[in-house]
Amino acid sequence: MASQQSPFDTIRHEDEQGEYWLARELGTLLGYKTNYRNFTAVIDRAKASCQNSGNAVSDHFAETRNMVTLGSGAEREVKDYRLTRYACYLIAQNSDPRKDIVARAQSYFAVRTREAELQDVAVLEGQVMALAAQLQGDPLAEVAQRIALREELTDANKSLLQRAYEAGVITKQQLAMFMNMGYKGLYDERTVREMQVMRGLKPKQHLSDYMNALDTFANYLRAILGKRNMLVRHVGDAHQAGTAHYDAGRQVRTMFLQSLGIAPEDLPPATKSYKQIVIEAYERIQRGEEWNEGLWSELPDSTDEQ
Repeated sequence: MASQQSPFDTIRHEDEQGEYWLARELGTLLGYKTNYRNFTAVIDRAKASCQNSGNAVSDHFAETRNMVTLGSGAEREVKDYRLTRYACYLIAQNSDPRKDIVARAQSYFAVRTREAELQDVAVLEGQVMALAAQLQGDPLAEVAQRIALREELTDANKSLLQRAYEAGVITKQQLAMFMNMGYKGLYDERTVREMQVMRGLKPKQHLSDYMNALDTFANYLRAILGKRNMLVRHVGDAHQAGTAHYDAGRQVRTMFLQSLGIAPEDLPPATKSYKQIVIEAYERIQRGEEWNEGLWSELPDSTDEQ
């Protein structure tokens, strides 16, 4: 038998900016149709909860204007709110708990949050498989992808750390714990230092400098999913941020195990540092340009470059 559509799906809207709900429609569903003034008090409590969790109220409760039909049949423009999924969840949390529809609303918006996380993971798993196929037996593709992905990883980590700072990751100790949470999720409870030891690196040799292309991509996914988890869950402190980052690492680990049959910690380390392959790639380009200009009789084979 087909499952019945949720009433909260029927009032869900979507445009170029994404999904949203209107406060007056949600209030009617939650049983505040006859006295909207009581519902505005619920909205105010939800907005306070949003602010106390460290999130910008305007990002989730956007004021708008809509037309409503009065009892006489006339129409009047009234104030309304364009609500995100998180705003709806907070409203449900601050509504009358004695109402059955309120409990249903809390469950619905919690599930919608989880579905958003899983949808992202499914898309990214396909990208993991595509990259692995592209790199198969092609050392030049490995070098090119490693350089490109390292730049993306750097940007993703900056964005991740900015969101973590906004959530309350402030001190150096909190930052170290936050980063290790992501690595522990990805590398089966191993910290950065433990992975350095496992891969035979010295303390001053950065782990990211000796990641192959697939490992670099795994960490890029860890960073973007870590930020995504913090945004979707609306984390408001350092502990929640660390948990969101740890879960991101576990999500990526699961992707690699399911799609490639290999754990991230078992990926072979790169034999050359990131700095070295960048220098060699630049030299190769320079030699290629000189050869095109007739200054070289032939382009040296890459195996001769030491």
